[in-house]
Amino acid sequence: MASTIRDERPGPDELVTLYDAVGWAAYTRDPEALTASIAGSHSVLTARDAAGRLLGLVRTVSDGVTIVYVQDVLVVPSAHRLGIGGALLDTVLHRYSHVRQAVLLTDAEPGQRAFYESRGFVEVRDVEPQPLRSFVLLR
Repeated sequence: MASTIRDERPGPDELVTLYDAVGWAAYTRDPEALTASIAGSHSVLTARDAAGRLLGLVRTVSDGVTIVYVQDVLVVPSAHRLGIGGALLDTVLHRYSHVRQAVLLTDAEPGQRAFYESRGFVEVRDVEPQPLRSFVLLR
């Protein structure tokens, strides 16, 4: 399945459909907050098929100089394992290649680790020459 990556911010209906498709109900319980989070992101890239259907999205939070936080990388289940998530993440990493720190938080499933490591990410405990710590406060 061919897809095109675009720099765009989808509307509320498409966002809710996409986030629901991957089971991210914490986001879709409040569509206004989801839409505001997309509007407030530093960048948002989408992947669409030839018919214009939204297949995936990646968004970042950043100062554009020293740090970029990859907040969401998601692809509709019907398009998994087609390289869409990788293409979205690769585009973001290229766009922010001048930024010193690229950070993300993800689920603990083994496939996630393999995917992100294939793009050069390292778990904080494995950073050399000294491991780092990571902290999070979820509400």
